[in-house]
Amino acid sequence: VSPAPSATAAISSDIKTVLDVLLEAIISSLNIDAASLLLYNPTTNMLIFTVERGFRSQREEKLSISLGKGFAEGLAGGAALERKTRFVPDINKISQKLIRKWLISEEDFVSYFGVPLFVKGNLKGVLEIFHRTMLNPDREWLDFLDALAGQTAIAIDSAQVNEGLRRANLDLTLAYDATIEGWSRAMDLRDRDTEDHTKRVTDLTLRLARQMGIKNDDLVHIRRGCLLHDIGKLGVPNEILLKPAKLTDEEWIIMRQHPQMAFDMISPIEYLRPALDIPFCHHEKWDGTGYPRGLKAGQIPLSARIFAVVDVWDALQSDRPYRNAWKREEVLEYIRSLSGSHFDPLVVQQFLDIMNQ
Repeated sequence: VSPAPSATAAISSDIKTVLDVLLEAIISSLNIDAASLLLYNPTTNMLIFTVERGFRSQREEKLSISLGKGFAEGLAGGAALERKTRFVPDINKISQKLIRKWLISEEDFVSYFGVPLFVKGNLKGVLEIFHRTMLNPDREWLDFLDALAGQTAIAIDSAQVNEGLRRANLDLTLAYDATIEGWSRAMDLRDRDTEDHTKRVTDLTLRLARQMGIKNDDLVHIRRGCLLHDIGKLGVPNEILLKPAKLTDEEWIIMRQHPQMAFDMISPIEYLRPALDIPFCHHEKWDGTGYPRGLKAGQIPLSARIFAVVDVWDALQSDRPYRNAWKREEVLEYIRSLSGSHFDPLVVQQFLDIMNQ
């Protein structure tokens, strides 16, 4: 038996909660003093002490039991290896190598059951039962113990499957977000004049969105929308996108197609559809004179109205080949002057409040 604190820490809180409830029910149903659950880790071939109920002492040190050495690794290891329940009426009469000494010296346990937990032939763990007086169970009690152990094994298996799916979904989400960030960096690197623009506008947009009461999942979609706000420009030729001078009317026609290009690129991806409002709508204007659809006032998604202010703020404070960066106060005054025409007045007021903090 050896310490294994890290193995216990790896058990998710959701699974641990399920096991806590199961142990409480087992103790109550069988009318016994204490119980513990050891989960099997097939990678390390170890049983990991995970949860316990009914113990007097609170031991911080968690233990692991190897299944590679048979009975030398204790009663629980033997139950798992033999694939059958081990019943010891009086643990005081067995070798101390088979039982943790403190179970006798500190807990005064007498009788012990170790029940291996299997689902479809796969070991899930071991249920340990402890009682402070000698147990003399009848057949009905033993059958009930087997039934509870079987339900416990199924519950553990189900919880582990759900945890595996949750982790897989989390890994997939992280992979998606890493891909989005990669696209964002690629777009910024393509136009070095706007390098780091996306990071700055993302940070400030999220701050403004929080101030306006947007929470939780909506913030996640806003962040992704910010990162992808100019993805449509991937369809704009370099001679237009990187032109070191003002664009002609004909070139502006092509440039103004980039929100529609963003929609065409993102809308087929179900995962990213909730983030589409900013890439598609951040060039719409409050008075309906924007593009690509000429949306007006509340027709424009709130996230796009928020981002539009931040985007102009950052763009005007950055140098361009055809103009120098504006001073901070000049940009603030410009944004203030466009309240009610280009920008949502409420968003402008909240933005100015942040800038004044």
